[in-house]
Amino acid sequence: MILARVEGSVVATKKNSKMTGHKFLVVRPLVIDSPAAKEFKPGSSTLVAVDSLGAGEGEYVLVVQGSSARLAAADKDSPVDAVVIGIVDTVDLGKTILYKAH
Repeated sequence: MILARVEGSVVATKKNSKMTGHKFLVVRPLVIDSPAAKEFKPGSSTLVAVDSLGAGEGEYVLVVQGSSARLAAADKDSPVDAVVIGIVDTVDLGKTILYKAH
């Protein structure tokens, strides 16, 4: 799984017929670069994920890729490589809470 932040959305009026009705989000994976980190750092790349939960811009989400994404999309034959499977409430690393939903 990947912890990511929703950066925006993608609108595609022409797409594979199996993708009709799906919402697409631009997500940026987050990294923690040291054991003493007090905040996340944005990764250097973004990806497009199918939103299965109704996540919004600025929210932290859990994303799966590959065969797990196709299973989460409820259709093993879907042309899906990344799916949002969770909206994060809190990220707690021991004594440090790095994120808590508003």
